[in-house]
Amino acid sequence: MEDCIYCNITQESNHEILLENDLCIYSLMKDQEIQGAGIIVPRSHKETVFDLSQEEWNATYLLLHEVKFYIDNKYKPDGYNVGWNCGSVGGQHIFHSHLHVIPRYSDEPYAGKGIRYLFKSEINKRNGNS
Repeated sequence: MEDCIYCNITQESNHEILLENDLCIYSLMKDQEIQGAGIIVPRSHKETVFDLSQEEWNATYLLLHEVKFYIDNKYKPDGYNVGWNCGSVGGQHIFHSHLHVIPRYSDEPYAGKGIRYLFKSEINKRNGNS
C-alpha cells in the first residue's frame, strides 16, 4: 500500500532498521521514551497479526529471538513486554501488523506493571453489560 508508513518503513526517518529476514524487519523506534523499544513488521501489508501467514509467524518468531539477543547485549533490560495491538479499540493506530518489543527496566516508575495493568484498573471498568 503506497500510503502505509510500515509498508515503507525503510524510508521513515523515525525508524532505524537493525535486523531483518526475508519476511520481516525489526525497526528501532528512535523517539521512544524506553531505551531499545522497537517493532517487528512483516514486509507485506497485513492489517493485523491475525492476517499473518504461517511463514510470517515463523519469520517473526525467529527475528524476535535475534532482537532479544541484540537488546539484551546492548541495553541489558530487566524484563520485556511483547505484543500486538489489533483494531482501533485494541489500540492499533497504524493498520499494518507490528509486534511491539519493549524492554523494561527495574528503575522505571511502572516497573512490575505488565500489559494488563491498565485494563485491571477501576477506571477501565465497562459501563453497562459485561
